[in-house]
Amino acid sequence: MDKQRLDKFISNQLGISRSEVRTGIKRRLASVNGEPVSDFAAQIIPGSDTVLYGGKEVCYKKFVYIMLNKPAGIICASRDKTRKTVLDLVPEKYKNRRLSAVGRLDKDTTGLLLITDDGDFAHRCISPKSNIEKCYIAELDGDIDGGVISAFENGVTLADGYVCKPARLERVGTRTARVTVTEGKYHQIKRMFGVFGLGVNRLHRESVGGLKLPADLEKGECREVANIAQTVGF
Repeated sequence: MDKQRLDKFISNQLGISRSEVRTGIKRRLASVNGEPVSDFAAQIIPGSDTVLYGGKEVCYKKFVYIMLNKPAGIICASRDKTRKTVLDLVPEKYKNRRLSAVGRLDKDTTGLLLITDDGDFAHRCISPKSNIEKCYIAELDGDIDGGVISAFENGVTLADGYVCKPARLERVGTRTARVTVTEGKYHQIKRMFGVFGLGVNRLHRESVGGLKLPADLEKGECREVANIAQTVGF
C-alpha cells in the first residue's frame, strides 16, 4: 500500500476540508499508532497505520459505492454550470472523493443509479461483456403485442443499423412493461420501442444485477452499499 499524507487521508475519509484537518492536526487532535502527530504532512500507510482524529478512529475505505434513487430532471454529469447533477445530491462527507456515475440515466429517467470512485468497478459494471442485467419499468404510449416481445428476445435492430443484444420484455400492464437489458447504448430502451412506433412516457430503473432499489430509499436520497461486487454479480 502506498503512503499518503496524513491531512489528505483524514480529509478524504471523513469528508471535511483539508484546511480544517490541518488546523485540527496543529491542535494535536490526530495520532498515528498511539503517538500524537502535529505535522499534517506526515506520511501514513492507509489500512495499516491506526489513525485517530478527535479521539475517534478514522476507518479506511479505499473506495465508496453509493446508490442513489435518481429523481427526474437531474443529469448524470460530474458538474454543470447551470443544471443540477447527481453529484449535487451526494452527502457532503463524500465530496472530497473523485466520484462519478456508473453509466448514465437520461435526465427524465428515474431510479437506481450507482456512484463510485472505483473506476475499475464502474467499467466492469457497464461493459456488455460483463452481462450485468439492468431492469427497468417502462410506461408506453401504446399497447404491447407479442411481436414486440419476440423482437426484444431476438435482438432489436435500431434505426441506425445497430443490433441490440437480446433483451427480456415482460408485460406488467397493457401499456407498461418490465425491460431487462445487459448493455446501455444512448437512449437504448427508448430507441428499441421506437422501432415499433411506441413512445416511452416514463422510464424507471429497478435494479442493477442483484442490487435492487430499496423501497424505503426516497427520491433524491443516497445510501452507501457494502460488498457491492458480490451483490451486483461479479
